[in-house]
Amino acid sequence: MTKAVVATAFGGPEVLAVVDVDVPAPRDGEVTIDVRAAGVNPFDYKVYSGAFGRRESMLPMRLGMEVSGVVTAVGDDAVGPAGPLAVGDEVIGYPVEGGYAAQLTVPATAVYPKPAVFSWEQAAGLSLTGVTAYHLVQATGVRAGDTVLVHGVSGGVGLAAAQLALDRGATVVGTASRSRLEKLATFGITPVAYGDGLADRLRAARPDGIEVALDTVGTDEAVDVSLELVPDRSRIASIAAFGRATEEGIQLLGNGPGADPGAEIRSRARLVLTELAEQGRLDVVVARTFPLDEVAEAHRLVADGHAGGKVILLP
Repeated sequence: MTKAVVATAFGGPEVLAVVDVDVPAPRDGEVTIDVRAAGVNPFDYKVYSGAFGRRESMLPMRLGMEVSGVVTAVGDDAVGPAGPLAVGDEVIGYPVEGGYAAQLTVPATAVYPKPAVFSWEQAAGLSLTGVTAYHLVQATGVRAGDTVLVHGVSGGVGLAAAQLALDRGATVVGTASRSRLEKLATFGITPVAYGDGLADRLRAARPDGIEVALDTVGTDEAVDVSLELVPDRSRIASIAAFGRATEEGIQLLGNGPGADPGAEIRSRARLVLTELAEQGRLDVVVARTFPLDEVAEAHRLVADGHAGGKVILLP
């Protein structure tokens, strides 16, 4: 038995509970992980909020898509994206189901080496935002010499996308609240406060123009400013502007209605991200950690949208 978080009903964080669950022994192609940290993401609370439907058969619902930890048992033919797995391996698991737990048995295809330079908390927060960010920069063809506008650059996806673009030799200008501007500049980003007059502030910051826009927030401001400043609409991509993206002919990426899921790109991104992290070329900012029994508080912070980095559960 192990401790795990479940949603007992559809609703807000108050429906979350920590319960005892069985941990099945790994079958062929599976491994069991002693979870050291689990990433909390907006997708998690959207699922049990009922945003994607309210089928009672889904309850009680396990939560959590990304973890870090140590392999404690392996089934036959347990081979991950980077090769065979063994007991004692320090790993990341993504995508997984039911990651908010102290122990977890998952397909080996979702398990790959943890960057040695990362803490457990950083490793647990790398993958979901990282693969989304990688999809954004790949889909828009970010390359050396580009100026890239990232809307919501202080968020998990935004900061990862900015770092990936900078690593490719691009210049990055990003929008954020005024309280975050000073910290963002330490990453090599030119930060600009969002709000009235944003387009003019961006023109002043990058008078030579902007070639790419990556939208992680989905606001009308983000879409309108991107359309105004980026000449080629194929180089504007959003993970949140459902409706507007289709109307305006810009790329919509992710798992929402009408979006390109980019499954192959995102799967391939996992080992790209761990290599960049190992080389010190990609960082993960952890904003807060919570014990498993404070999962409701962790979700309230993430739902607020102003965590300022990754929120992590510690089983």
